[in-house]
Amino acid sequence: MRLSMSAPSLSPISSSSAHSGVTWSDPAREALFQTWLAGVAPSLGLLPNTLRIASADASFRRYLRVETAQGDSRIVMDAPPEKENSEPFVRIAALMKEAGLRAPEVLAWDAPHGFMLLTDLGDATMMSAIDAERPQANHGLYMQAVEALVQWQLASRPGVLPPYDEALLKRELSLFPDWYLGQHRQIQLAPKDQETLNHAFALIVQRNLATPQVYVHRDFMPRNLMMPTGHGPGHDRLGVLDFQDAVYGPLSYDIASLMRDAFLTWDEDFVLDITIRYWEKARKAGLMDFEDWHSDFGAFYRAVEWMGLQRHLKVAGIFARLTLRDGKPKYLADAPRFIQYIRKTCDRYRELGPLLKLIDEIEGTTPVVGFAYGRM
Repeated sequence: MRLSMSAPSLSPISSSSAHSGVTWSDPAREALFQTWLAGVAPSLGLLPNTLRIASADASFRRYLRVETAQGDSRIVMDAPPEKENSEPFVRIAALMKEAGLRAPEVLAWDAPHGFMLLTDLGDATMMSAIDAERPQANHGLYMQAVEALVQWQLASRPGVLPPYDEALLKRELSLFPDWYLGQHRQIQLAPKDQETLNHAFALIVQRNLATPQVYVHRDFMPRNLMMPTGHGPGHDRLGVLDFQDAVYGPLSYDIASLMRDAFLTWDEDFVLDITIRYWEKARKAGLMDFEDWHSDFGAFYRAVEWMGLQRHLKVAGIFARLTLRDGKPKYLADAPRFIQYIRKTCDRYRELGPLLKLIDEIEGTTPVVGFAYGRM
């Protein structure tokens, strides 16, 4: 679903409502696709006349669904190679399988032309099953997500995935001034404000690089988790999608992504409940053997907040870019959620006070007052 830097995806289109024909803007690409599909269909039991749109997302990829003679279905990824590099998807799908996760398996891949056939995890995301009005009604789903996350992290090995290093953290943070402030808000920062931003960014990078390193999905949230289908071995678990930008980086990232959702806001009590349960499972698995994290949830949670802050600044920039560069205006409608996340986190830490003041000036908001956990 992403562009170059982890932009959240759209929900799959239900197969029951997607019977319109698949259209192509490029006749030459359509011809290449038809040739490829005709070549793989016989051996894999595909029924080409059942092809339909399965989902759309924030990148240049799209997904099609095709039925099989056996009565189930497969997913076709259409990813123009001049715009999307599918090699990481193939490589990380294999890592997911090794880790024992339920993820799409690559059945066929035309690398030169960007066509891929995958197993089908269904069309119901975790997001589609969530009751946003009753947090505790979703407790079981979130615990399944936590189980999958710990399993993914336990499979981690250094040197396998690209590092989530200082350069990448800084590059992602730069999306906020470049796209959210500069392009969306049309703000040119004064030198003193630029210095405030630079200082805050340096703190954020320093804090996040000082944590244990594991496999990081980079968009681990309900829109990228698929509901169990109950059909076949392992299908009683959540499936994992959209992992092609996975890296090796801060352990705190994916739990921050899960609980500080791009499209969904939970009360702090529910966020803490699930995060504590993740911490307990990760601690038993040996993932919290760092400084005082094993004995002090608060120390770990502070790391989650600093990691979440980096993500929220980044995604605010990505959402502005999706709107202004890529013509996808619906994303900026969720920007206020990220600004609120940013403001609340900044209010918790004295060293981030200048950044909070700058954000309030830019947004025309009043300072955060009475946040439940005070300042640190």
